[in-house]
Amino acid sequence: MTAPTVSAPRSVYDDDHEQFRATVRGFIETTVAPNFDRWEAAHIVDRSMFSSAGTQGMLLFNTPERFGGAGVDDFRFNAVLDEEFGRSGYSSAGLGLALQNDVVGPYFTDLTTDDQKQRWLPGLTDGTLIGAIAMTEPGAGSDLSGIRTRAARDGEFYVINGAKTFISNGQNCDLVVVAARTSDDKHKGLSLFVIEDGTAGFEKGRNLDKLGLHGQDTSELGFTDVRVPADNLLGQEGEGFYQLMRNLPQERLSLAITAVSAAEGVLARTLDYVTERTAFGRPIGTFQHNRFLLAELATEVDIARVFVDHCVSVHSRKELTAARAAKAKWWTTELQVRVADRCLQLHGGYGYMREYSISRAFADARIQTIYGGTTEIMKEIIGKDLGL
Repeated sequence: MTAPTVSAPRSVYDDDHEQFRATVRGFIETTVAPNFDRWEAAHIVDRSMFSSAGTQGMLLFNTPERFGGAGVDDFRFNAVLDEEFGRSGYSSAGLGLALQNDVVGPYFTDLTTDDQKQRWLPGLTDGTLIGAIAMTEPGAGSDLSGIRTRAARDGEFYVINGAKTFISNGQNCDLVVVAARTSDDKHKGLSLFVIEDGTAGFEKGRNLDKLGLHGQDTSELGFTDVRVPADNLLGQEGEGFYQLMRNLPQERLSLAITAVSAAEGVLARTLDYVTERTAFGRPIGTFQHNRFLLAELATEVDIARVFVDHCVSVHSRKELTAARAAKAKWWTTELQVRVADRCLQLHGGYGYMREYSISRAFADARIQTIYGGTTEIMKEIIGKDLGL
């Protein structure tokens, strides 16, 4: 599966980013493509995908050199990786790497002490350690104040009890950042802890059977009297809510980047299909309805691309607001779903067959408007930013 070109201007990137783009494309071609069907069937990627990505410098770009990283604080490298996986159609594999870089990474690079950095950053950067973050619970999703997992101080330890669900990288993870309640205060009662695989009382439950993204392991996690050293607390006790809020704009931008890139890839492959597929003696793309539909989709995707590139540029300057990230996330993910739906229709009966990539793209797209904050929550954020 080749990566289609992008039709919109790309002034946000320079030569270094484009050289890295070539590296990512080569990684997808040599490491991901040959194994992807097997990963989809197993509902989990090989751990070696992470170590291979780490060897090629594709993880935690801003890890300081003394902890094994490149020390490059430039989100545009994250964006290039997200784009190439989104556009390639191998999103379920790319999601694990994006999670490590864009979602989990900042907690370990920004909130850790030097001792914690030494313990965890080298492995997360070379891919021998895989990270996850556990916020969502069976009774608490978008509303973080509903988190019920509790952490009680006991000398030099915290004892954690509770349950999490829908945790990406949940089976593969070696380190999981867990949001737990240390007091009943709505906002000042949450704290973040790093729990290491193998800790007594920490259990990985089912690898959940999802509609799409079959190559991405998504799990239930359980914590029964888990004794976590106080040294595994991230930042200060009671700051968890604010730490989560600070990192959510980047997570949502990451999803927006993947969404618009996936839409570009689906559209490019569909254009190839409607040019080759004939009906009534002519290519189906030449019928006016189909031609107009594709013209509309191409226009919307190009507009979305320009806005997302703008957001990437703003975020690279550390100026992306929560409201702007919410705008990017809801618009592009809804667009991704719409593009996949319309393009599947253009494939007719073949679009419903799993052997055609459009079928997988359709199923994979649906979660995008839900995780990382639903479309409805994004609109609430935007509305509040408008003073409403």
